[in-house]
Amino acid sequence: MSDGPGHIALAERLSKHEGDLYLPVLSSLSDAAAESLSKHEGDLYLRVLTSLSDAAAEKLSKHEGDLYLDGLTSLSDAAAESLSKHEGGLYLRVLTSLSDAAAASLSKHRGDINLQGLTSLSDGPGHIALAERLSKDEGDLYLSGLTELSDAAAESLSKHEGDLYLRGLTTLSDAAAELLSTHKGWIGLNSLTSLSDAAATSLSKCQDVSIALENFLTSAAQILRDAGHGE
Repeated sequence: MSDGPGHIALAERLSKHEGDLYLPVLSSLSDAAAESLSKHEGDLYLRVLTSLSDAAAEKLSKHEGDLYLDGLTSLSDAAAESLSKHEGGLYLRVLTSLSDAAAASLSKHRGDINLQGLTSLSDGPGHIALAERLSKDEGDLYLSGLTELSDAAAESLSKHEGDLYLRGLTTLSDAAAELLSTHKGWIGLNSLTSLSDAAATSLSKCQDVSIALENFLTSAAQILRDAGHGE
């Protein structure tokens, strides 16, 4: 949706729509159109939007209702800072990476937030703050996009109460395994392909953990099998 007068007029008309607004073919959004759509009251679905300018993010941050931006794979620091102020659910399900500054901003978001496509939670202060923020979400926590998990982030996530989906991880450090063993709830670690005996011993203490033991034919697998875990 460009900043041509016809498109802006259309955006203004759509903003007056009552109830949830679905725009399933909108792949681009001008700053002016974003300003119009920000006036819409209700959930706003922009799931195929592949880019978002800093100015458009600032406009959309004022939208009242859940905001679905499931087409975005990246987000600038400035856009993340703006969206952190949005009041309502924020869905960024295919976002794969965040700078430490952007992670720090999103950690301040007060509504529901979905970052299930995120591939890494590092030991940077922003990422740790974000992991701490996510750990406080009620219900199941989907982070199966993660392929890397720092020990510091694992400590934060271990405090989450509810099912924890970490099905993208192929490795887990001994320290992270020990920290996650204190998690209260089910943990999905189905993609692990290597695990030390020490890590397996820690995970054997988990309340409930799902691991594909056939992925690693080592003594670690037997430790988990003996504890009644695995698939």
